[in-house]
Amino acid sequence: MKHAHLAFESIGSTAWPLLEHGDAPPSRAEGEGLREAWRRLEAQASLPTQHHDFVQSLAGSMLAGNVLEVFAATRQGQVQALLPLCRSHGFGARWRMVGAREVFEPADVLYGDSAVVPVLARALARLSRPIALDRVPADSPLVPALRKAMRGRGLISVRPAVPCPTIALDESWAQPELRFNAGRRSDFRRAGRKAAALGKVSYEMLQPDAVQFDALFDEALQVELGSWKREAGTAIASEPAKEAFFRSYFRSAAAKGDLRIAFLRINGRAAAMQLAVEQGGAYWLFKIGYDAAYQSCSPGTLLMLHTIGYAAGKGLRAYELLGGVEPWIAQLWTREAHPTLRLRTYPFNLRSLWAMAVDGAVWGWARFRRGRA
Repeated sequence: MKHAHLAFESIGSTAWPLLEHGDAPPSRAEGEGLREAWRRLEAQASLPTQHHDFVQSLAGSMLAGNVLEVFAATRQGQVQALLPLCRSHGFGARWRMVGAREVFEPADVLYGDSAVVPVLARALARLSRPIALDRVPADSPLVPALRKAMRGRGLISVRPAVPCPTIALDESWAQPELRFNAGRRSDFRRAGRKAAALGKVSYEMLQPDAVQFDALFDEALQVELGSWKREAGTAIASEPAKEAFFRSYFRSAAAKGDLRIAFLRINGRAAAMQLAVEQGGAYWLFKIGYDAAYQSCSPGTLLMLHTIGYAAGKGLRAYELLGGVEPWIAQLWTREAHPTLRLRTYPFNLRSLWAMAVDGAVWGWARFRRGRA
């Protein structure tokens, strides 16, 4: 399989010298230096998508054949901020956020010192290609820094993007069913009775290591294939590159002790599953699935209740649903969400004229379709 390469670019003002490696693969020493710096900064990460393993797994799967570079700002010779970006080939290709298109997750600059983020933003503003940053947290220091950096160099568009649903946890969520009204509690009890009528109900919250990982991951994929996602083509196993990404990423998370695989079983058979990581004091829910054979007892809902209670019982600060705000989330679980923004830069050049024309056409078509709906 052809892999996207990670190229390291250390960027600075006159105090922080500019070193450019362009599209050339880094030397072994440079690559190791980048990984070491990345691992150090991960302690400050606010999102799992900022971790090296997430980006590296995408580079070896869904981004194979793309150009992937890591732009980093240094201070006194030490990396203090970095942002991986990718692009396809060709005149009109833009730099874009890694993973936003592939798995539709939020991403942000990773930094240890916010004072160097403007340095990184000025370097991004000097790029000749337009930049598309999707689903950047609204409170990211990159947003004001890039606005300022683009002055005199081009145009920038900042618009609301799809927010990320979240549940702020406290002790009251240790028994999550009590957080809902009487009607919902009745629904939960009814689902529990239906599940019990089908057989012995059990819950598992597993923290597999790298050796145990593959068998459990394969079982989770089989559960997902038993649902509507198989026909819709959205199951992980429906796309080889997507499966390769998640297998690589979750295996790395398992090796670090961060992976959580949850099952609801009926007579030992998995009726619902969750794939999540536990990092930064939060439970990050990446994937859910249930076997349609057990649909009558809402196994996915029962498992969600269980894992929310688990997260609150461990004292985690948040239960992050990732993805976007969907009706089933807003109607049942939470209407709280982290706002995100979509940033587009257009340097003063021909590439940007092309990018603006494409964006205008997309916007116009979307508006036309809304008018006809």
